[in-house]
Order: sequence, then C-alpha cells, then structure tokens
Amino acid sequence: MSNFTRLVANENMKIYYRVRTWVMLSILVLFNVAMPAMLYFTNAPMDVWTVFTWTESFTIYLSAIFSVIIAADLVAGEFAGGTIKLLLIRPWSRGKILMSKFTSLVLFNLLCAGITAVVGIAISMLLFSGNTGFSSGFEGSSMNNSLLLLLTDTIQVFVISLIAFMLSTVFRSGGLAIGLSLLVLFTKDIFGFIFNPERFQWAKYLLFLHTDLSGYIQSPIGPGGVGIGFSVSVLAAYCLVFMLISWLVFTKRDVAA
Repeated sequence: MSNFTRLVANENMKIYYRVRTWVMLSILVLFNVAMPAMLYFTNAPMDVWTVFTWTESFTIYLSAIFSVIIAADLVAGEFAGGTIKLLLIRPWSRGKILMSKFTSLVLFNLLCAGITAVVGIAISMLLFSGNTGFSSGFEGSSMNNSLLLLLTDTIQVFVISLIAFMLSTVFRSGGLAIGLSLLVLFTKDIFGFIFNPERFQWAKYLLFLHTDLSGYIQSPIGPGGVGIGFSVSVLAAYCLVFMLISWLVFTKRDVAA
C-alpha cells in the first residue's frame, strides 16, 4: 500500500470511527426513506422520478450540512485536539497530508450522493413504480433530469464543503468554518438578487451565482446570459484558489503558533 493510500485510509478511519458520522449517515438514509413514504401516503399522482427529485431536493441540504461538518473538522479538529503535531512528525510532507484530507472529504461527498441515489431511487421505485404521474418539467422529472439534478447538487455540496475546508485550514476554527460555509449555502440566492449580473457585468464572476448549476438542466442560459462552460470555469477557478490558499497556509504555518 502506498504512503498516500495509507494516509487516505487513516483519514477515513478518523471520520468513520466517530459515532457522530454514523448518526449523520443514518439521518440521511432515514430522510431518503421518509420523503417518498410521506408522498405515498398523500396519494400524490407522481411518478418515480418526480418523487426522487422532490426527495433529493430536500436531502441535498442534509448532505451539505453533514459534509461541511466533516470538512470543518478535518484540519481544525487536529489543531483543537493537539493531534496535528503527532501527524506532522511522521515522514510525510504537509502537502500530502492535506491532500489526503481533501481526498477523504471528496469520498464522503460521494458517499452522501450515493446514499441519496441508491436509497431515494429504491424507495421511490418500491412505492411509485405503478404511477405515471406528471410527464414534463421539474414537477415530472425524467430519469435524465433527476440524475442531472443529483449531479449538479453534488457539485454544489462539494464547493460549499471546500469553502469549509479552506476556512478550517486558515482559521483553525471548526465553528467559524461551519457557520460561514452554511451562510454561503443559504444566502447565495439573496446575494444573487442584490448583485444581479443583468445590472452589474462584473457580478457574473461571483462564486455564489454559479454554485447551483441545476438551472442549466432547463435552459442553456445562465446568470447574466453566460453558458454552462463559463459557470464551470468560474467554479473550477474558485476551487483552485481555495485549494491553493489551504495548501499555502497548511504548509507554511508554524503549528506551535
């Protein structure tokens, strides 16, 4: 087993050794079961993919909150617990240690998306397989639209959790990282309204206008008339900046400070 693989395994052990992690994952499973069940008992005329879309649109916020909690603890938790010194005296570079933490975060994001997909679709099919329901739009999502929505929401969760990861590295405060990251998640639409790219051309370069790519499922035109390629490029640029800041701070900071 390579050193990096060993580091990633070690970081995953830290994440999944905690009861808190299993409680969060259990809650995610529970809500992916509960949402289709509640819709079933309302006798709503929905098909499988509409039910899954409704379920995913709700549970994605749980995935975001749980991913942010994990991201905020990956670095700040090491400093708070004093274990960072024990980690850094081992024969691994700081950059490799940080990358192993980032990789573990990505794997957790994918696990949350996988739980949502497997459990949400399975329960929706179990309860609504005989329904035809609606037939068009987000209210009657096709399989392609539903899976694309899951993909775009997973990207959004990744970006928000990366913000928490960066803040955790820079400020070494899990609480601050969680608070600011969730603030971005829940207020991005407000800032998007205030800094409307139709009024301010420079606003189309702001991060919070592009974190949610789901609008492109229905229309090729995004905020300020841009396309999906532009939005993806903006997200990629911000993510690279966040990772660069995290790397610079983590590799240069004196742990005794």
